Amino acid sequence: MALSNVLETPAAGFNFDNAARNAALEGLFERGQAPKPLKTGTTIAGVVFKDGVVLGADTRATSDEVVADKMCAKIHYIAPNIYCCGAGTAADTEKTTDLLSSNLTIFSLNSGRNPRVIMAVNILQDMLYRYHGQIGANLILGGVDCTGNHLYTVGPYGSVNEVPYLAMGSGDLAALGILEDGFKLDLELEEAKELVRVAIHAGIMSDLGSGNNIDICVITRQGVDYIRPYQESEYKDNRKIKYRYRPGTTPVMTEKVVPLKLEVVQESVQQMDTA
Repeated sequence: MALSNVLETPAAGFNFDNAARNAALEGLFERGQAPKPLKTGTTIAGVVFKDGVVLGADTRATSDEVVADKMCAKIHYIAPNIYCCGAGTAADTEKTTDLLSSNLTIFSLNSGRNPRVIMAVNILQDMLYRYHGQIGANLILGGVDCTGNHLYTVGPYGSVNEVPYLAMGSGDLAALGILEDGFKLDLELEEAKELVRVAIHAGIMSDLGSGNNIDICVITRQGVDYIRPYQESEYKDNRKIKYRYRPGTTPVMTEKVVPLKLEVVQESVQQMDTA
């Protein structure tokens, strides 16, 4: 009976068993306090132009007040004609986009054609709604298919909107101001790239959680141009002090050496077949 439980195949997708466990443990501690969620920071944006879609994102990943990664890739591959920007919990956005990409890859292998953008949106919507907001993924999905150029926003609860331009993340207010002022129908490629760059830069300058470089992804019928980085940060780390210390600067209080006794139980040599 115990063996069957061990060999039981886990359910596919996300697992939130620990959430129920944590809720049960909260009642056991009189003065215990559950860990508070950490603030995340991101600025992502997208614009539909005459020949396709332009996506942009900053590259700073934060954990509360700590910069965890200066070169985080927030523009994720979904399909050859579809890419996705993610804001929120980095692990959730990466896992969600990986699951979506694998499903669409199987579809492409079976059908021999690229998926439509609305197909990717429907899969994301079903996946996120199933978990009722427990997956911290705010996504901007952009792509080009046989029906035209499309840009969608998908919220963590599964809400979907199709828009001509959009910004999300903690720096979205500053970025949206730039997009609303500079957007017009039938933008040229260079105009769209510059508009997205300025919008992301405005989010970086207005939000401490966004920063470092700017990535741009251009999706057209001819292919994808993923430029990383499109613009490098103008603020470099210039250290004024050399952090080099001589051996013995920090005293060693105690030292204990424990020898490991190893015994060779079995040793065999196998020849590699090179024929």
